[in-house]
Amino acid sequence: MNYILFDGSNRDALLPFTYTRPVADIRIGILTIREKWELYLGVTTTTVTEDYLSDKYPMVEMEQNIMINASYIPNDALVKQIKKLKPNQAVFDGDIMLAFYSLEDQEIDLNTLEIFQIEETVLNVETTWDIFAKNGEAIIADFKLLTADRTSEPIPEQTVAFNSEDIFIEEGAVLPLCVLNATNGPIYIGKNAEIMEGSMVRGPFALCEGSTLKMGTKIYGPTTVGPNSKVGGEINNSVFFGCSNKGHDGFLGNSVIGEWCNLGAGTNNSNLKNNYAEVRLWSYETENFAKTGLQFCGLMMGDHSKCGINTMFNTGTVIGVSANIFGSGFPRNFIPSFSWGGAKGFTTYLTAKAFEVATEVMKRRGLEFSAQESAILEHVFENSSTYRTN
Repeated sequence: MNYILFDGSNRDALLPFTYTRPVADIRIGILTIREKWELYLGVTTTTVTEDYLSDKYPMVEMEQNIMINASYIPNDALVKQIKKLKPNQAVFDGDIMLAFYSLEDQEIDLNTLEIFQIEETVLNVETTWDIFAKNGEAIIADFKLLTADRTSEPIPEQTVAFNSEDIFIEEGAVLPLCVLNATNGPIYIGKNAEIMEGSMVRGPFALCEGSTLKMGTKIYGPTTVGPNSKVGGEINNSVFFGCSNKGHDGFLGNSVIGEWCNLGAGTNNSNLKNNYAEVRLWSYETENFAKTGLQFCGLMMGDHSKCGINTMFNTGTVIGVSANIFGSGFPRNFIPSFSWGGAKGFTTYLTAKAFEVATEVMKRRGLEFSAQESAILEHVFENSSTYRTN
């Protein structure tokens, strides 16, 4: 069977992260949503997404296909139910289509579908803040999926470990003289990852392949550091998608950081308002600030964005793609894509300069800033122009 993941109606609610990727490639827990589905299904998947992303993320349609809403995270019951689908059948979550059986070039008629409701509650990602708010549950599920019937590398003698049965270390990981506390949730240390001396970690926590915790890092779960990232300072309930750095002291809490981001030394964000009120966050759907229902909510930073040393972010700040923030004071709490500046104001960060930086940043990790990547960011630049003032 051919499985295709589609963005669904939540795509705009997940901007700025879905500016540069399909919903399926959002990381929550240890794995991306796509990686979870592919492990459960035992096959690779393709994607239905925005046209400008389809060159990098193409769809492969075959004679028989099952389409799956990528904002939903798989579990045993859901996968079993989906695999049973036959032509003209679908699985719904209330009024939301979760999966359906599709024949090649078939037009779907909702009136003729045989509909089955989901049999168990399913974790899904509806908003940007769901990524950190539901991260603990996702880490626990991924930990079970990845470590079942496997044996961890031994915990080094110099490392202090609490509830060691919920700590899993992959081959090549290095972790001398640190403290791992899995009392409140599992800790997963990926292949060739490193936890430097003096770091203290409380689960649930995932340090993905090739990533590093700098010396003396303090981690409060649920937190995920995606592949090939370097982080330090104090971090609480946050998700780094991958290939991003927060290499120095400073606090980051209840936040989501995309790929190819860098937080300068001493960067701090607020995750709680002084009056303890509910946090509102910029919504690309309504083009206004939306209620999150959360008292704790920090920073949402899209891919390729960066900030200078000692940057201070207000509670509930949203930063688009390829923004460059610097200077004293608190910048505003919605910073459009390709913005250059800080509290004193912003100008447009021209693509020529932004792409020079992206080229150098990716080269450091042995990757090319391709024409494909350039075309995606050009589209984001044009698409986000209405939010910039100049």
